[in-house]
Amino acid sequence: QVQLVESGGGLVQAGGSLSVSCAALGRTFSTYAMGWFRAAPGKEREFVVASTLRTGSTYYSDSVKGRFTFSRDNGKNTVYLQMNSLKPEDTALYYCAAMIGIGDVTDQDRYNYWGQGTQVTVSS
Repeated sequence: QVQLVESGGGLVQAGGSLSVSCAALGRTFSTYAMGWFRAAPGKEREFVVASTLRTGSTYYSDSVKGRFTFSRDNGKNTVYLQMNSLKPEDTALYYCAAMIGIGDVTDQDRYNYWGQGTQVTVSS
């Protein structure tokens, strides 16, 4: 059983930066991967970035590559998403997710636990 809690969302102007965090509580030892997904208004939830905790392999979507950075603090059981050069199209509800079994980390259907989301709004 794993509980995920996101925080750090807010309102930012285009070109600005924001960092969101996700604290994991519970039986985190068996977690294979952690990922960030987002759901823009009126759109389906999509993959943003994910990382396998065993090897640290990180995968970014083309839309955020070069602008967003995934990081983690094992001591705090927390992962972060640093977002730079934000664009209005980045506006979305950002979700943190944890995968237990081995699978495609870009596939949201493979994740077992989800946070409630944190809102990121980028104004033009």
